[in-house]
Amino acid sequence: MKSLSAKIAAVAPSATIAISDKAKKMEREGIDVISMSIGEPDFDTPKHITDACIDALKRGETHYAPSNGIPELLGAISEKINRENGFTCTPQQVIVACGAKDAIYETTEAVLNPGDETLLLTPAWVSYEPCVQIAGGKVVKHAVNQKSFQLDDSILERVTPKTKMIIVNTPSNPSGAVLNKNSLKLVADLCQDRDIYAMSDEIYEKLVYGKEHISLASLGDMAQRTITINGFSKSYAMTGWRLGYAVAPVEIIKAMSKVQQHSVSQATTFAMFGGVAALRSDQQCVEDMRNEFDRRRKYVIAELKNMGYATAPADGAFYAFVKVAGDDTEIATRWLENAHVAVTPGSAFDAPGWLRLSYATSMERLKEAMLRIRRLDGN
Repeated sequence: MKSLSAKIAAVAPSATIAISDKAKKMEREGIDVISMSIGEPDFDTPKHITDACIDALKRGETHYAPSNGIPELLGAISEKINRENGFTCTPQQVIVACGAKDAIYETTEAVLNPGDETLLLTPAWVSYEPCVQIAGGKVVKHAVNQKSFQLDDSILERVTPKTKMIIVNTPSNPSGAVLNKNSLKLVADLCQDRDIYAMSDEIYEKLVYGKEHISLASLGDMAQRTITINGFSKSYAMTGWRLGYAVAPVEIIKAMSKVQQHSVSQATTFAMFGGVAALRSDQQCVEDMRNEFDRRRKYVIAELKNMGYATAPADGAFYAFVKVAGDDTEIATRWLENAHVAVTPGSAFDAPGWLRLSYATSMERLKEAMLRIRRLDGN
């Protein structure tokens, strides 16, 4: 038989899903595994959002919708951007996708030509590089400062005439770090001086603790060259809804729309009405979840510190990024097999020597997880 796609063969499988699958296999075998490996809120989707979806189903909103999204959701997103993110957005500058990951994939296909380079700040979420690879681009990696998790002028050394785009993720998955204005201004100046596009993944923007979230597109004329990625999974506990969006200049949205029309067609019609309710209703549910994540964050970071572990600045998202001595994959395997605590090795994020712990689980389970790790380490 003829060989399959070499392009896809070169793409690594998702390490986060691999760890989760192994933990679930152990659970099916009757082992009590505490999962801190997957980035999913443990809360139910707020009732007013599910009610809006149910109402849409009852109205018969089960047919094809405009590929870019229903007008109500495009309008709600543009209103939200204008109100909260500091740059101007019209509904024509929005595309609704099947999750933020889908919006990221569509961005790489719309922007990159074969051989174009994308500058990727590491540690980085596992799916950025595969999306660039599938689009035919090449990833050039640049590590942030591993003490401050901010940027400095060394990023300039990684830019070449082939650099087409830079990917920014703040708050960061996996580190939880929030890029400050100086770091983002460095990116903005670089993009404007060298005529580079930016993809700014801001999916965790509502989950920030004691810091300020700044949208890259709000700086200078960056709205003219930035694709802002966001969605509903993290802030509204809507992971299974697969509902995300991108905001960008109209010509980029048109290109992304072509990708969407010939792949997934559109986001699920009735799910989009849930998105409208999420954005246009009272936001107290988001604040309540953020406060609970903050309580868990403080507990986990303090416990890890008491065990002698250093962590990255956990100023956003719901991750503790932990520095370990030794092979991070071996340590993650040992924690899973001997302590029955599932975490993700930092090597999956181009950060060997680190572990990512998600504290998006109940306080009761977090306390048990910290106890198991402490016992395993002999503390």
